[in-house]
Parts: sequence; structure tokens; C-alpha cells
Amino acid sequence: MSRDKIRATIIDIIENDLGVRHEDLNDEISLRDGLGLDSVDIVSVISQIERQFKIRLSQVELEQISTVGQVLDLIVAKTEAQFKSEAA
Repeated sequence: MSRDKIRATIIDIIENDLGVRHEDLNDEISLRDGLGLDSVDIVSVISQIERQFKIRLSQVELEQISTVGQVLDLIVAKTEAQFKSEAA
């Protein structure tokens, strides 16, 4: 799945969760300050991302993400690794 498709899915998840429309989420936008997500919102969004992409994010990985770009990078890496392991 392309980074743009993943971004579109994340936008849908965040908009549905918060009820706020976001035209574009660039990589530098902070989850907390830029989008106004609190801890509960982040847990909800991450949980939905895990279900949508059929991945698991560790506590260490979650502690290292603070921007939309970091979320995208992590999802791309996880989905690529999952695809490679399924293809092997």
C-alpha cells in the first residue's frame, strides 16, 4: 500500500474519531499540538490503525511517535515487513 493511501486512511480514521475535517495532514503536524489529540484520542486512533492495517505497535514504538510523518513511517515499515514475511 502506498504512503498516500495510508495517509488517506489515517485522515479518515482521525476525522471519524474526532468529528473534525482535515484536508491534508502533512508529515510535520504534531498529533498533540497540531491535531489536538489527547492521550485517549491517540490510543483510540492507534487502536483503529492497528485493526485497519492488521499490525501491532509496541509500547516503545508508540513512545517514539509524535507527528503524522512518524506514524506514516511506522505503518509503512510494519506493512512492508508483514508483506515480505507473508510472501516468504
